[in-house]
Amino acid sequence: MSSFLSPAVPSLPTDSTFPVGLSSTAADAVSLVVSTLRAAGCVFAEEEAQLLISEARTRNDLIAMVRQRADGHPLEHVLGWAQFCGLRIAVDPGVFVPRLRTELLARQATALAARITDRPPIVVDLCCGSGAVAAALAAALDSIELYAADIEPAAVRCARRNLASARVYQGDLYEPIPRALVGRIDVLIANAPYVPTEAIGLLPAEARLHEPWVALDGGTDGLDVLRRVIAEACQWLAPGGSLLVESSDRQAPMIVETCNRSGLIARVAKCTELAATVVIGSKPAD
Repeated sequence: MSSFLSPAVPSLPTDSTFPVGLSSTAADAVSLVVSTLRAAGCVFAEEEAQLLISEARTRNDLIAMVRQRADGHPLEHVLGWAQFCGLRIAVDPGVFVPRLRTELLARQATALAARITDRPPIVVDLCCGSGAVAAALAAALDSIELYAADIEPAAVRCARRNLASARVYQGDLYEPIPRALVGRIDVLIANAPYVPTEAIGLLPAEARLHEPWVALDGGTDGLDVLRRVIAEACQWLAPGGSLLVESSDRQAPMIVETCNRSGLIARVAKCTELAATVVIGSKPAD
């Protein structure tokens, strides 16, 4: 193979491994990767090039990875991992990529779980995807009783790799969660899909084409799945327990109203830096 995209682009060095220290050959290769990614429309071409080069074991590995990225595959799928809350989370092709904004959800959930000091808090992560949020809680807390579930088989396989100490189930929302947890969950997390169906076509191509539709599509107004989560939350939560869901800023008032109608006391947490909104619905203590 003489180039990544076209004969006009020079080939990588012929060394059997890459990178090769600080030689001019390696510098030329870095420049080539950057220019290839930039030509493909990657905004952060320099940063992505360094990541791809650091993960490639051979020249052929690097060529394959750059071609994938230039073809529009999510960087995290190409690398095989995503950075989330300071952790390296395994993300397989076809699995929803954890977003930076979801770190607010993880932080809020961790703070609530940390309030339980007399025993390990019981935490359930619905629509867990790769298990990134649950992994962040497990890393932050000394002790935790952790459960997770997702409807997508690929996501479940991925989450089991990231959550070695958790019980991870495959199924639709609460369906696979052990009934023994009814009325006992301290922190219930649901990063459910909340993109309105008609808006999915406006998402970046790497999301539309390479992430599972079921992880994106929230129905007509984006709240179909979240309504189902909220409707059953009260019976699963322990007294004083909380449900946390991510949403858009526009959707938050509707979610708050739905929580309040379902017996939860709702509030909204926001982070301007992350452009993130989380709705927290707490079950009354008595």
